[in-house]
Amino acid sequence: MPDFSIEKKYDQNVVGLDEVGRGPLAGPVVSCAFIFIDKSMNANSLDFIKDSKKISKKKRNEAIKLFFELRRQNKIKYSLGMATVKEIDNLNILEATKLSMIRATSKINLDNAQLIVDGNIDLNLTNFPCESFIKGDEKSLSIAAASIIAKIHRDRYMHFLSKKFPVYEWYKNVGYGTKKHIQKIKENGITIHHRKTFEPIKSLIHKNNSHC
Repeated sequence: MPDFSIEKKYDQNVVGLDEVGRGPLAGPVVSCAFIFIDKSMNANSLDFIKDSKKISKKKRNEAIKLFFELRRQNKIKYSLGMATVKEIDNLNILEATKLSMIRATSKINLDNAQLIVDGNIDLNLTNFPCESFIKGDEKSLSIAAASIIAKIHRDRYMHFLSKKFPVYEWYKNVGYGTKKHIQKIKENGITIHHRKTFEPIKSLIHKNNSHC
């Protein structure tokens, strides 16, 4: 269960950062920067915050309602950042992920803070020292909260895109390379929302071009 053990290591404001969407074949990568403004909050009252991959859609939707209420009470603050498919293809997924995290951090409106990041990423920001933690979303409440919010935001965005491109069933697979999604790409081609540098799309484009 995540708790405040990591956050308590620091003497300054601590912002948890996590991303969702590094692996899909379609859609952006989305990051969330999250901070507990009320540092007296009890970890036991936050047991709904877990790694977003380990809780159901229903539980995530319940969690976001609680986040909205905590934000209304000025107990928490969070912001979102996104990197587009074009940026992912131009930069590579790691650099695009960093870009989305930097955008999220810049929108949280703090002069300086300690960043704690899930995974193994250093953003190299002047005013924001950065420490990364493998499986940080299982250890830190700030990172776990960021993971839930980023997941909900990206899923909803993919559901929105799915209305224009229903054949790919993004409302189900949210852009990930399921067997059915890949089959639909082979049958119907790619969209502007597909990542051209990701396999098997990259090979399909090459194959189609070589037949021209």
